[in-house]
Amino acid sequence: MSETATLDELPGEGLTVAKMPAHWLMARLGKRVLRPGGIQLTRWLLDAAAVSSSDDVIELAPGLGHTARTILERRPHSYTGVERDPRAAGYTRTALRGDPATSVLVSDASSVPLADGSASVVFGEAMLSMQPDVHKRAIISEARRLLRPGGRYAIHELGVVPDTIDAGRLADLQHDLSRAIHVGVRISTISGWRTWLEGQGFVVERWKTLPMRLLEPTRLVRDEGIAGAVRFGINMLRTPGAARRILDVRAAFQTHAASLCGLGMVARAR
Repeated sequence: MSETATLDELPGEGLTVAKMPAHWLMARLGKRVLRPGGIQLTRWLLDAAAVSSSDDVIELAPGLGHTARTILERRPHSYTGVERDPRAAGYTRTALRGDPATSVLVSDASSVPLADGSASVVFGEAMLSMQPDVHKRAIISEARRLLRPGGRYAIHELGVVPDTIDAGRLADLQHDLSRAIHVGVRISTISGWRTWLEGQGFVVERWKTLPMRLLEPTRLVRDEGIAGAVRFGINMLRTPGAARRILDVRAAFQTHAASLCGLGMVARAR
């Protein structure tokens, strides 16, 4: 399996374009950075978490392995990806190119078959935002179990501003996004995300927000490069129904742009 794998080798096989979760549709069209704050916020997180050659890193839900490659640029002591989808796990393994200090497990992030204290850094992007509360809590708790005392948990999720947003407006926002991307969206304000982490034994040390512009042209070029952005556009136009679907997702993001952000947080295990 490689970065040039056919569409049928990617997650989402068997689903129509109209029914497929938006993040897998975008992946099948060639988009590799599927994070709300883009590669810029991912790199900020790695800096803020101070990932270095002494770290044992666990990444939850690495997807197609784009962030895994970015993590490996820091030459960590070890890297382990934990991916529930076997097809996505295969892409991550390919992205690691047989590095002997790396491995990828097929497992749910809420129940990882590794010992307590296996990591000094746990990294997770764009996955808690799509989890119901019970599973969200279980994943955060599992991250705490996997970390040594003083270890860092870095998350990159979809955030809502301001903290005082009306509950009805937040409910409408989550409904509209869930309808557009075909995955349940359960997101929080900045203070809400802090509460999730602090409730499971973490102390939030740093955080940063960037505008949520996942499907805007300037962000596409920054994240994918010019060639990648062009390839994504061509594939979208060539795939029946894809342009309408992607534009529908983009419209939902734009409707709520003033209330959405990409949020990065680094928390330390107590």
